[in-house]
Amino acid sequence: MTGHRRRGRDARHSEPPARKADYRALRHPFAPQRVLSDDAVAAVHDLALKLLEDLGMVVLLPEARAIFAAAGARTDEESGLVRIGREIVTAALATAPRVIPIRAANPARDLLYEDGALIFSPGSGCPNTTDAVRGRRPGCLQTYEETLKLHQSFDVIHKLGPSSEPQDIPAHLRHYAMMRAQIALSDKPLFIYARGRAQVEDGFEMIRLGLGLSGVEFGAGVWATTVINTNSPRQLDAPMAEGIIDFARAGQMSIITPFCLAGAMAPVTVEGALVLQHAECLAGITLAQLARAGAPVSYGGFSSNVDMKSGAPAFGTPTHIRLAIATGQMARHVGLPWRSAAGSAANTADMQAAGETHMGLWGSLMAGATLVVHAAGWLEGGLSFGYEKFINDIEALQTIAELCQPLRSAPGDFAWDALSDVPPGGHFFATGHTMERYDRAFYPPLVADLSNHGNWLAGGARTSTERATAIWQRLLADFRAPAGAEDRAGRLDAFISRRTAEGGAPPPG
Repeated sequence: MTGHRRRGRDARHSEPPARKADYRALRHPFAPQRVLSDDAVAAVHDLALKLLEDLGMVVLLPEARAIFAAAGARTDEESGLVRIGREIVTAALATAPRVIPIRAANPARDLLYEDGALIFSPGSGCPNTTDAVRGRRPGCLQTYEETLKLHQSFDVIHKLGPSSEPQDIPAHLRHYAMMRAQIALSDKPLFIYARGRAQVEDGFEMIRLGLGLSGVEFGAGVWATTVINTNSPRQLDAPMAEGIIDFARAGQMSIITPFCLAGAMAPVTVEGALVLQHAECLAGITLAQLARAGAPVSYGGFSSNVDMKSGAPAFGTPTHIRLAIATGQMARHVGLPWRSAAGSAANTADMQAAGETHMGLWGSLMAGATLVVHAAGWLEGGLSFGYEKFINDIEALQTIAELCQPLRSAPGDFAWDALSDVPPGGHFFATGHTMERYDRAFYPPLVADLSNHGNWLAGGARTSTERATAIWQRLLADFRAPAGAEDRAGRLDAFISRRTAEGGAPPPG
């Protein structure tokens, strides 16, 4: 054993710590799971097509109804009801792309949106932020910029999301500050809210200006994504329909995401909720393809159940997990990459919050989701973004990312020398095999404290929430924008000044 130990120590001194995990381009490590039989999948798809044909969707945008009508759908201008024949849906599914390259200011951050990829996006759409130092408060430009810095700080967050909206900026000017901050503080793929044609086009123009893209270069790649939520049951409002059309025609990606809460906006059964979700998603995908055949569009689902005592949404539940896995089956049935979501209804970053998010993440992993939204930081069913919650969720994401790294199974990894060296009842701490690998063999925790109880007490007996506070404070204090980001953002200033003087772009009333 002595010889092996000496060789291990020599190797340790001659080689610097080499552990460096790549979390930027993850692939699913496990085969997708199933909760529905093949017959049930086929039944859900057939009933969703029947729903669109016989019951229809209310589409509140006249332009969208006209597009559907031109393709042969039956429309009622008085009610806004659109009945979409299954042949129209089938043709749209045939033109929807299966592989979508997503571009970023830094080419090393580019993503490939396809079946088998695993992409994480942060908790988004939150009107409030909360942390242990400043408490719960409405989102403002400062907190919006802070959340972007946190997104940029971790490679396991692959694309940006609007974690905290700057409500201290008027709505008709807010999108300028949001896009400028994204470009100034990050080099990851960008998002735009679909809040009316004027704001969307402003967003597209800012990306072109900031990243120095010609119109042809912008249209040739996906530089921006948006999330399109239907108004379940069976309604698509005007801004969302307009967003689908505008993103499709510009060659940018819309992520069609019904938000079906079983027992409230959807039937109480998993299968019934899935029929509604699938139908609404197919309607959005069809509109995108009718607006521009081949337009990048993602199948999506974010469905769970409500608490039948209070009506409040619930996340990380068995129904949430089953619906995620079933959504994956439906996406694969139509052959498209797809979006899922984690999330939490908890009001603070406690055990409930962690458990709900972890179960949602695990459900998305078992489901084979291409994109997992609300993967870190989401609290109160999306009403708050929590800084400590974000840091603790990053620990979970990095754990999943570690599972995506394949085992090498090289001859030395089977450790025969170490097994031969250590007698029964011995230990492997000092073997050459261990000493050669100890500094890079295991994932080093971000937040978790693995010390014994005595050392934990001596170190201040801090909880994971308290440890997370120190981490986000340090990250914000030490943050440096990526190379070239501020220059890219500076290219927007003249445009923003001009558009502000012109009155900005009010969102739809």
